[in-house]
Order: sequence, then C-alpha cells, then structure tokens
Amino acid sequence: MKSLRFISAEAFVSNAEFARKSLGAVAHDLFPLLFKASYLLEQGEVIHDLVENWPLFDFNMGKLLGATLDYQEDLSHRTCSVCLESCLTGLRDYVLNQSSPYMKKLKVVDLTGIKDVEVQFCKCKKTMGRWARTQLLSKLCSELLVYLQQARCNPGTFEISINVLIDLFVTERNYELVVQALLKKCSCPLKICCVAFRSDNLTLQKFFYIIKLTDPSLLRKLEIVHNVHLEMEHLEILFNSIHFPLLMSLTLPARTFNVRRFTATDEQMLSNIGEKMGEMTQLTELSMSFSILTGRIQKLLSPLKTPLKMLDVSNCSLNHADMAYLANSFHANHLEALDLSGHDIPELYPSTFFKLLSHCSSVLRSLTLEDCNIQDTHVNMLILGLSPCQKLQEFKFIGNPLSSQALKHLFTFLCELPTLKNVEFPVPRDCYPIGITYPIDDASLCRFDHQKYERVAEELNLILLQANREDMKASTPLFGSYDAAVQETNNELGAYLIKSFKDALEKFTTSFNKMS
Repeated sequence: MKSLRFISAEAFVSNAEFARKSLGAVAHDLFPLLFKASYLLEQGEVIHDLVENWPLFDFNMGKLLGATLDYQEDLSHRTCSVCLESCLTGLRDYVLNQSSPYMKKLKVVDLTGIKDVEVQFCKCKKTMGRWARTQLLSKLCSELLVYLQQARCNPGTFEISINVLIDLFVTERNYELVVQALLKKCSCPLKICCVAFRSDNLTLQKFFYIIKLTDPSLLRKLEIVHNVHLEMEHLEILFNSIHFPLLMSLTLPARTFNVRRFTATDEQMLSNIGEKMGEMTQLTELSMSFSILTGRIQKLLSPLKTPLKMLDVSNCSLNHADMAYLANSFHANHLEALDLSGHDIPELYPSTFFKLLSHCSSVLRSLTLEDCNIQDTHVNMLILGLSPCQKLQEFKFIGNPLSSQALKHLFTFLCELPTLKNVEFPVPRDCYPIGITYPIDDASLCRFDHQKYERVAEELNLILLQANREDMKASTPLFGSYDAAVQETNNELGAYLIKSFKDALEKFTTSFNKMS
C-alpha cells in the first residue's frame, strides 16, 4: 500500500523538469520520500539532483529503498543502472556544486544495502552489479580528484569529507582503477570505505597489495574466490601480516587446504591459521568448499571463540571424526546455514549427521545437501531429521539419485515447513537412462527425458498448490544456483579459463616436442 504522501511524491517527481526546478523549495525531511519515489519510477535526472543537493547528514541506500511507512515494498534489490549511475554521478556533483541552496552536511554515504538478485523489475532492463558499482565509484573518485587539482574551486570544496561505504568487487579488469582510487583516498573528498571485499581472477601479488589498501581494520566480509590461487602457506602469511578485527564472514578459494600432502610443518601451519581465526572474535561465517580437510576440522575450528552461524564445507572430504566434532561442537546449536554437499552422508555418518541436524534445528534457515547420495530408501529418515527444522527457509538437494515418486513424497512433507520458501530439487533418477551413475558428470547432466521431467515438475508444483504453498519456489538449476558476482563477470572469467587452457596446452606441446 502507498500512503497519500507517497502518491503525492510520485506525482511530483513524474514531471522531471518541474521537480528539478522546484527542489530548492522542498523541505529537507521530504528528500528521502522523493528519492524512493524517483527510484521506483526510474527518474534518473531527479535522482541525480536529489543527491547533488542532499541536505541531510547521511545517505543510506538500504534504508532509503527499504520498507517504509509510506511505501512498504523493499526496492533495495533493484540494481537499476539508470538509478544507480544517477546516484553516483549526483554524489560527485554534490562535491562540485558550489551554488546549492543547502549547506553541505553530508558525512556518510552507505551503498552496502543494495542487493544483487537474479530477477530485476526495472523498466530499463539494465542492471549495475557490484563489480560495475566498484568500477564507476573508483572512476568518479579519480576524475573528481583530477578536476579539483586542475580547476579553481571554492576553498570549502577541499574541506568536504564524505565516507562512502561500499562492498568492493575487484578483478584483473578493474584492478588498476580501484588501486588508484584507494591510493588517493586521503586527498579525495569522496573516501572509499571498503566494508566487504571480493577478489576474483587476481594474481596473489596484486591481491596482497590491494587488500592492504582497503584498510582491513574495517572489513566485515572477505571473499577470495575462483582464480586467486591462495594456498595454505599464503593464508598463513595473510593472517600473520594483516589483522581483521571486525571480520564476520570469510570465504576461501577451492584447494586452499589439502591434507593429503601434509608434512609436520603443514600441521603446525594449520594450527597457526586456526589460532589466527580464533583471534577474529566477530567471525561467524566460514566457507572452505573444495578443500581437502579430512580429519582436520577440529584443529581448524576449535580455536574459534565465537560460534559459527554459517558453515560451508562442501566437497571437503570430511570423515566420521570431522562430522562427530561438528555434531558435538558449540557451533552446532548456532548454525543457521549449513552446506555439506559432496559427502556420502547415508553411507559414511548417517547417525552423526542427524545428531548435528537435531542440534541446529531450532535456528537452521538454509541447508544444502547436493550430491550426497541420498536415495529413495533414505527419504523417510531425511523427513524425520528435517521435521524439527521449523525455521528452514531454503533446502537444496540437487544431484541426489531420487526417483520421481520419492520426490513427491518428500515435497508433501516439505509443504509442512512453514517458513520454507526456496527448494532446489534434482532431475528424477527415472528421467535419466537406465544405468546412469552418480555423481553425474557434466557431459551426461543434460541427457535426460525433458518431457518426463516437465511432467514431474508440474506434479510437484501441483502438490505445492494443493497445500496452499504458492509462496514456495521449486526449481532445478542444473549448473548451480544463481550467483550475481559470477554472472556479472562471466566473460572475464571465461577468457581467463581459455587463456589458462591455452597456456597448459602450449606447455604440454613444448614438453612433448622435447621428448621427441
């Protein structure tokens, strides 16, 4: 529902020319209302002028676009390119505008509340993701500094100091631009304050250099993913040389750890890393997927002084001792998100897993069990384990060899979980050719009876409909869930992979020729 105030605001900003001319007569406390109305209607010029003349002490995108008394819909998931570019250029012009009727009070701009989602509703159909926001802000900061150095500006302009809180996303392609903006932070009126940092497709040398420039003492989230070849010895150097006192969330790239080749020195190194993580008293989210951690989970996690709320140890080759530690650790009662994908749970540690599930059932919101060899004979036990999880919002179990009949049985139960909103289920085993082996390789993943799958999917959705659960979304993303960051940079990552393959092929050819 829209209040009369919001409807009036929409009418005001819908005529961009009139609204821009009239801003000087608008009361300060109406700027947030007009901003949200302009964002909803994608009135880029009005958004620019509102930000350029912002009369308040702070500008918080999450609060401005979130649910308000005047309009309950949350617009923070709309990463509309027109609106966001207008915001950022308006911020630059706020610094340069010497004729604004308002005294410059702005001290903090918070861009961290913007959420990148798969489906966008903006009319322009063009989004500005986290990488592009990083790119544009860095570019504007550099350009602003050059302009101020070359032009004759009001002396008061150099006294403006605005902290811009942002989640940075850096790859090889925007690295130099971001580095320049961070190096000149002290001189620029717009001061980039990195709250969360994601790096992909960077050499270790560049990663270590830029992470120091971000001011790690402010970092709350650190994601080192995909094409950053960070191994255990590099992680120890990182933790020994840089302190992260506010870090709450840590994501490490695949193959950071590999205990199969451990020496006594490596064991000590792992202990040191665990101790350093223990010093991060705010750390509650940890992702270490696709590392080999067999028998070492306790050594890594026991030094932590704060219980984890999110743990991703998918495809980490955990053994019974690892699962027993997790089930009996103080983390178990606090886990809100758990990913154990890639482990043969029914075969290796069924009772220990269900013990872990029972301990976290009162708080668990997201559970991922992909490629866990869950078969028809395990469904009743799974239902028993999930029954206490009344706060579960997301359940993903792609890649398990379940028949269409077992899926129907499971879906009938899932309808009873009151807060469940998102389910990712596998293509039924009976849609694949007889004799298919699990886990299914990429080449065979799409070789199933698509017509039969569609019929089964319709039946599963009918189960939801009959249970009045239209609020639940059920899907089968064959190649993984949507990742906004990967989606935005897939061209760059694809080019990197092709280059890596080409380099490997050239090395092989050279070696082969030498042998010949």
